Amino acid sequence: MKLQLSFTASSLVEDVASKLTQMPVRTNIHHTSGIYFITFTCTKWLPLFEITNGWQTVYDWFDYLKKEGHYIIGFTIMPNHLHAIIAFKNTGNNINMIVSNGKRFMAYALVKLLAQQPTILQVLAAERNTTEIANNKKHRVFELSFD
Repeated sequence: MKLQLSFTASSLVEDVASKLTQMPVRTNIHHTSGIYFITFTCTKWLPLFEITNGWQTVYDWFDYLKKEGHYIIGFTIMPNHLHAIIAFKNTGNNINMIVSNGKRFMAYALVKLLAQQPTILQVLAAERNTTEIANNKKHRVFELSFD
């Protein structure tokens, strides 16, 4: 049996590229759907995913996104940051809110995994700004925005 593909590599790249929306840097995204390349980083570039062996926190977020109808096109989890290409379905929430909620979900899980490492938790607590302290945020696990 011979498999024939109905597209060329260049046509596939062009098709995907035409659907990609460039993620604005540190700005609000008012869109509720689209394909985005996102990156977010652990505070101070600390290798928190590696230290905690917390890779599963990312997979759990991806599972949640898939249940909501979004598609994970590709990703790379590095020791201190995450790159992902996600096709967001219109769920009524803007993409900033979806990513923000995901970062919050992962932050709680990573802090729980860091319970036996008070020195790192102290570093994360020291990185909070005055607004975060006033809002009773205990740690800053990720940098404030994402690209």
